[in-house]
Amino acid sequence: MIRSKQDQATATPGFDPVRRKFLSSMAAAAGVALAPGVMLYGVARPQSALARAMGEAASPDVRWGMLIDLSRCDSGCEECVVACHAENGVTGNGRKATDAQWIRKVDLRDPQTGASKSLPVMCQHCAEPPCVDVCPTGASFKRADGIVLVDKHICIGCRYCMMACPYKARSFIHEDLQDQLPHAPRGKGTVESCTFCVHRVDQQRKPACVEACTAANHNAMVFGDMNDPDSEISQQLEKYSSRQIRADLELNTGVRYRGI
Repeated sequence: MIRSKQDQATATPGFDPVRRKFLSSMAAAAGVALAPGVMLYGVARPQSALARAMGEAASPDVRWGMLIDLSRCDSGCEECVVACHAENGVTGNGRKATDAQWIRKVDLRDPQTGASKSLPVMCQHCAEPPCVDVCPTGASFKRADGIVLVDKHICIGCRYCMMACPYKARSFIHEDLQDQLPHAPRGKGTVESCTFCVHRVDQQRKPACVEACTAANHNAMVFGDMNDPDSEISQQLEKYSSRQIRADLELNTGVRYRGI
């Protein structure tokens, strides 16, 4: 994951900018690549007229978030999972216990009524992310706009963040990877999770899971700026009751659910 110098400056307290600058210069000089054509540090990339520039900081005035309506989420539908993994080049090896999962479907059943609901679970993009608190290198960081990411340059694979995450939303890469995508660099021995498709968000596009859900005519996912009172997500959060998973932890998640 590429982060701007401004994003670095607003990331985790205790992060060493001098060390980070050294690593950045080394990466640029050596052309660090995870696979042919997949650079940890790209020297250039196409930019649309609406895209956030490579060196431009994420705005603290924005808080990206997602609202998921479980009454519209079909338990047999995996469109969001398929779209997420296709968009970010996440593939499995048929080993559910160790394969990476950026988003997964969880079935909830009420023990009293027997009613069940399907719940998509991904990184909750907490305002107070435990994964960031425990990371010893600053690899786990939160952008000013609320998106929580992993800097693959300095992730040492300690997996402290995986243990700290109450949502089990992070995965460790156990095996060599093939056919990676330039906008979603991944690496063996590092940790990864949902990024809200940050490469799309920076170009003012919606995450792949949201587009897939809409295309399937379920319309269970709404994505937008939670700080903008005129955005669809803000209006729905104002109009309808919603819940955070493990609200008792007071993490102020960026993903909210209706109908739990």
